[in-house]
Amino acid sequence: MAELKARLQADLAAAIKARETTRMAALRMALAAVTTEEVAGDVARELSDAEVQKVLTREVKKRKEAAEAFAGADRAEQAQAERDEAAVLTHYLPQQLTDDELETIVVAAVAEVTEQLGDAPGQRQMGQVMKAANAKVAGRAEGGRVAASVRAKLQN
Repeated sequence: MAELKARLQADLAAAIKARETTRMAALRMALAAVTTEEVAGDVARELSDAEVQKVLTREVKKRKEAAEAFAGADRAEQAQAERDEAAVLTHYLPQQLTDDELETIVVAAVAEVTEQLGDAPGQRQMGQVMKAANAKVAGRAEGGRVAASVRAKLQN
């Protein structure tokens, strides 16, 4: 069993004993998403820690989007509940990159693609730069942030 999944299960048991409703609800939904991912496809399989992190990242994104939707509908209580659940799940994800760290990674990715092409990449090579940058970011920044940073570098 993946170490992260085992940690989620242990923390769920502790939250149940401590009667922490928000934490309990967030961990139950996260574990349900992990289990769904494990049985998706033709053959059931066990997820690695990296795959469990991807599932958790997706769940955090869902919570943030739901919070925005609730806030837009003047349902502040539900929006806060979604934000609280997102905060619980964020605890299990790697530390997010700062803007400076992300920019350093993007500069290195642009340099790598420049070396491959023999010429400075333009907007048409954004996909290649994104691929190189995402390999280095490894889930420590949202795709939108990476794309915005890459786009800004390629326009200069």
